[in-house]
Amino acid sequence: MDYARFVRRLELPAGYTAPGALTYEDVTARAISRADLVADVQGINASLDLIRRTRGGGWPTEPVTEDFNFVDLVWHELEFRDNYSFAYAVYDAAGQYLGCCYFYPMGRRTPLAAHLLQHDVDVSWWVTPDAYQRGYYAKLYAALRQWSTAAFPFKSPYFSNREIPQAERGAPR
Repeated sequence: MDYARFVRRLELPAGYTAPGALTYEDVTARAISRADLVADVQGINASLDLIRRTRGGGWPTEPVTEDFNFVDLVWHELEFRDNYSFAYAVYDAAGQYLGCCYFYPMGRRTPLAAHLLQHDVDVSWWVTPDAYQRGYYAKLYAALRQWSTAAFPFKSPYFSNREIPQAERGAPR
């Protein structure tokens, strides 16, 4: 069967409310909102090549404007509210913007295929070049591995980034 045109909704308990903030060591992720607009635009535009190399996918295709990104952030807010997907802006302990992370339904970012049916969420992330140099790309991956099953009701996350940091043996992709 060809699953590529399907998107599988996130399976969440009735009345589920996703965490508004997540912490791991000196990393804090909070539900992305319009309040993150300026930092997000600057972060995206400084990271175009790095996002393509590490996260992969078809976004971003070009630098974003505040007007364009404002619409995107409202869209993320609505999807978060409706439990369709969860997007977070990520900061370090000093409040410096590091990047974003996403919990999407399977089939939305990565075309669904038979070998992916075992997974219940598509997890991806990106960081700015400065954050990458400071080791936050790998640190955020470790945080996401913890959050995806401890802070969310997911059992089998699929980490869809093109570049997956080295992790201990047996760690899920």
